[in-house]
Amino acid sequence: MFAILAAIAAFAIYFIFLAKPNYYLVDNPTPDTYFFSVNNGEQKILSSGQYLKVDLNKGKNSIKVFDQNKKMLYDSAFDVKNQRGLINIAHKDYYVFKQFYGYFRDKDSLIMAQGSMNIDGKPFLGNIKKENKLYSEDFYFNIDEDYNKVIKNIDKVESRTKIFRKQDFINYYNENYKF
Repeated sequence: MFAILAAIAAFAIYFIFLAKPNYYLVDNPTPDTYFFSVNNGEQKILSSGQYLKVDLNKGKNSIKVFDQNKKMLYDSAFDVKNQRGLINIAHKDYYVFKQFYGYFRDKDSLIMAQGSMNIDGKPFLGNIKKENKLYSEDFYFNIDEDYNKVIKNIDKVESRTKIFRKQDFINYYNENYKF
């Protein structure tokens, strides 16, 4: 009986505190306003700097995007394979960054060995991938989520990826990395 209660408690703790929700976002990092419709559904408005959760299906999806005067900008399709993703409504630059967790003595060497990327003429070290396509899903944390604050397993090095708006990435990097 105790084992059953312990198992129930473990699942409850996981789902209340540790489980990560899966969802899709449409993001607008620009000063412009957009109207859009996903899969011929209800038309929604996306103001400057705003993001919205949307329902997508695994497989083919479509989006129609209009400017603030409701003039159609594009009608496009994209494939969804994963349980979380980001629709880049304005086709702006986003950056996916790999953050390392765990105990390791020379974190800077690990990051430097991952390569580098120039953003606005400045070098940024680490595993960084630039994205500007309509739909991206090759990340773990979305733009509205933070990296884990708690290290779950200090015995080994683990990593998680997060997608950032361009300026948010530059700010995060400059606050957390000094090379």
